[in-house]
Amino acid sequence: MSRVICVANQKGGVGKTTTSVNLAASLAKNGHKCLLIDLDPQGNASSGLGIKRHEHNDRNIYHVLIGQLGIQDALVKTNIDNLDVVVANNDLIGAEIELVDAERREFRLKDQLALVANIYKFVIIDCPPSLGLLTVNALTAANTFLVPLQCEYYALEGLSQLLNTAGLIKKKLNPDLRIEGIVLTMFDARNNLSHQVVNEIQTHFGDKVFNSIIPRNVRLSEAPSHGKPIIDYDERSIGAKKYQELAEELVTRINSGVVHG
Repeated sequence: MSRVICVANQKGGVGKTTTSVNLAASLAKNGHKCLLIDLDPQGNASSGLGIKRHEHNDRNIYHVLIGQLGIQDALVKTNIDNLDVVVANNDLIGAEIELVDAERREFRLKDQLALVANIYKFVIIDCPPSLGLLTVNALTAANTFLVPLQCEYYALEGLSQLLNTAGLIKKKLNPDLRIEGIVLTMFDARNNLSHQVVNEIQTHFGDKVFNSIIPRNVRLSEAPSHGKPIIDYDERSIGAKKYQELAEELVTRINSGVVHG
């Protein structure tokens, strides 16, 4: 069965899509069959893997959620072995409105992922920067959620809201939901504030924080414009090495049975 991981943070610009794409790619490179669900209307996870979104206007996650298409018919192969994606585009903006009165509206993604649960070892869901119905679908479908948190002054701003929302989802819709952990992103070793934020978050959240810390890295920023994850764009860069470390740490945690409430 798949390990479904929802990558969520309603704050924009925290490295959420970068983490979704590069974690999925790193897991795939390590031999794990992965599916990346692009659940953000901006579709950056899709384009970051070199997928031309306009070529999939008739078969993307929007059509899956509103019931026009089964997820098996929306799977798109990427240039990376073991990694498939379900594409998103601007049509997804309308999904939240169209699903308001829909039956089992919070379970649309969960029901579809059940159909491919035996195909993929990991399903990574890249959520939009909001806590609307799309993110609710992701949290309802997920086994765990992973939170990218930037090493900046306002890092903890909004985190309590996300944790509260996850708590409500756990209580009402998905009793098995757990936090996978917190990934610190955009770390600048030259900046004292970055070190202070890391210490504060590690002190507050303990072993929920991954040891792998993602740095600010020019090559990491360049990779999406070339339609490649960092491990394909420049595998020797520090960004590629850190996402490989994150993927390995994630697998080690799962294999050792580490579970957070």
